[in-house]
Formats: sequence, structure tokens, C-alpha cells
Amino acid sequence: MAFIFDKEKGIEVLTLMIRSRVFEQKIEELFTLHKMHGTTHLAIGQEAVHAGVALGIEQKDWIVTTHRCHGHTLAKGSSLDKMIAEFFGDKRGLSKGLGGSMHLIDMEHHNAGSSAVVASGVAIATGMALQLKRMKSDNIVVAFFGDGASNRGVIHEAMNMASIWNLPVLFLCEHNMYGMSSSADKMISVPSIALRGDSYSIKSESIDGNDVELVYDRVKSITENIKKEGRPYLLETLTYRFSGHSKNDKFLYRTREEENVWKLKDPIDVFSDRLISRGIISGSEIEAIITSEKETIEKIANIYLNDHQELTLEEAMEFVYYKEEATL
Repeated sequence: MAFIFDKEKGIEVLTLMIRSRVFEQKIEELFTLHKMHGTTHLAIGQEAVHAGVALGIEQKDWIVTTHRCHGHTLAKGSSLDKMIAEFFGDKRGLSKGLGGSMHLIDMEHHNAGSSAVVASGVAIATGMALQLKRMKSDNIVVAFFGDGASNRGVIHEAMNMASIWNLPVLFLCEHNMYGMSSSADKMISVPSIALRGDSYSIKSESIDGNDVELVYDRVKSITENIKKEGRPYLLETLTYRFSGHSKNDKFLYRTREEENVWKLKDPIDVFSDRLISRGIISGSEIEAIITSEKETIEKIANIYLNDHQELTLEEAMEFVYYKEEATL
């Protein structure tokens, strides 16, 4: 494909993808060491979708994401500091420490929030699209969902209503091949989720979700089309999560051979090699970006680790919300 990003944009996109990867690796480490509590769902390997979508839409276009929401939230511009605080249950967090890993909201950056309830965000996004239409707004909503969620009834109801009412919503399927431990080819009745758009008279397509330039290019074009025609669209992005479904996943349902095949398609490696081949960046410069992002995230994480280590109840109440304070 033709070059999409110039040097400045290419480095910005690569940095964003690396930041997401390094952030989630650090979160995984902290959960493994029991420094963070609860659960978490990582999207390591899916960074091209997050960066491509966030940069392909306009700043005031909205997203409604899923329980696997860290990459979307970072790509839309949220603070690393506030995200890490949230995971510690700290009231300085994005959701005042009440949401944790799966419930991140940032209205300032037009992120209407994520939910642990599979597919629930699609209905919310469709309702938001209806209100945007009533307000005669020029913005759209991106409704993220996974291949596992694609079989939930609410998604089909939402696509049907969006088509009937001509709503400005992009149904964005992150098809990472597994719904928890269930392989998509054993759980989905069609060879491509994009084919389901035909049932609702919604234009649709399926693309390589590990190619960030392709994702960006298609999302930008589709978004412009939605705004022009006032019609919804279904985009399926084919990708792969290198991480498990959640922190306790033992990867018993897939082979190492399969994982190795997908690792050759690692979106960060693919894009890095492309930028190097274009003379935009060198390998040593990429390593410098990785080091810088790691140091930044490590520094922020250590601040909250120190704040929350060996606290008395009285001290903890300075940071963490309790029942009487639990209001947004």
C-alpha cells in the first residue's frame, strides 16, 4: 500500500503503540506480583487497532469500549498517571478509583467508558449515536466489541436499530480469534463477522487489524463516509491477543505453534520494520523510545506503589474511596 504516514506521524503512531504495549506489560507484572488486585484483561498484540482507530477519527468523535480497554483509553489521549491510579483503587484515578481495570471513563477525551458486561457498550454507543443525530452533531460514535461478543443479541438489535434510524455509529469488531477460551471458528456461524452487516443493510468489510496504516486509512475514510451519508458501518479487524483472556489464563486452548505464527505478524514489529525500510527511523531510535516509555511508566507506577504500601486504615482513606465517599 502507499505510504500513509509521514515521518512525524509515523514516529507518533509507533510511540503510541509501544506505550500501550509497555503499559500493559507493567500492569501484568504488578498483578502477577499481587501489587494490584482484582482482575485485568490485556490486549497485547492488538495495538494497531487501538492506535489506528483513535487517530483515524476526529478528536470529538466518541468511543465506547470493552472490558479489554486499556489500549483504546491510552490511544484516545488519557493520562497514564490517572490510569495507573485507577488500577490501584486510588481516588486520583480516571474513575475515582471505583472502576478498576475494566471500567475506565474519560469524558474529556470523548471516551464514554468501558464495561465488564460483554457487548453492553454497543447498545450505549448506539443510544449515543441517536442523541448525536438529534443534536445535529457532526460527530460519530465507535462501538468496540470482540468476536466473542459478536454473538450476543444486543449487538444484532443495535445494528438493526442503527440501520433503520440511520445512526452515525461505527461498529468496530476486534476479532482476536478467541472468546475467552473458545476458538472463533467453532463459535461463529459465518466465515467473517463482516458478512453479518448484509443482514441489516449495513456496509461492512474485514481488514488486517495488525497493519496500523491500513486501520487508520480505512477508519478515516469510513468515518468521513458515515458523516456524509448518515449511515452506520461494520468494520471487522483481524488481530490476535498474545496475552491470555485474563490474568489467570494458562493458554491451554491454543498451541505454541499458532502463537508463533501470529508473533511474526506482531503489529509493532511490522510497523517498525516498515519505518526502518523507509529510512524514517533506525533500530537504535526505536530502542530509545521503548526505554523512554518504560522509564516513564515505571516512575509513575512506583509513585503509587509507595503511596499504597503498608498503609494504615486511616492513611488509606486519604487515597481510596469507601462506601460513604463512593460518588462520582
